[in-house]
Amino acid sequence: MPSQLHIQIDHRTGVPVYRQVMDQLRYYVSGGTLRPGDQIPSIRELATVLAVNPTTVVKAYTELEREGIIAMRHGKGAFIAERAATLSTRDQDDALRRGARQLAVEASQMGVAAGRVLAIVREELNIIQPERVDEPAPIKFTVVAGG
Repeated sequence: MPSQLHIQIDHRTGVPVYRQVMDQLRYYVSGGTLRPGDQIPSIRELATVLAVNPTTVVKAYTELEREGIIAMRHGKGAFIAERAATLSTRDQDDALRRGARQLAVEASQMGVAAGRVLAIVREELNIIQPERVDEPAPIKFTVVAGG
């Protein structure tokens, strides 16, 4: 399991919390941070860490299981499915561009210079993945709630 999974919940976006959880776990799988067979937090554990209702996590996990991304094993927990697919570089770039576009629009609306935006992005990346250069870190598990 990865050294840290940062699940960022933003209640201001209008995106349902269960979708935010789904998208972020999907990204961890698509990027190879979570691999087939890796165990993910239990429903109760993730609900507690994110301070959300357990039914929210149940909904996210149920949808991810339906999509073939996770497998629920009764009495053992939730795991990344053996057939979980990774995203192509192009699909990863497209997803990143959507977020970058939103950030660029907000920065422009606030009149923030590009250099300051890039510096902030670098700072945030260093907080989230300080040990990561180009290679994934050795794997252990912690969930960090944000937002």
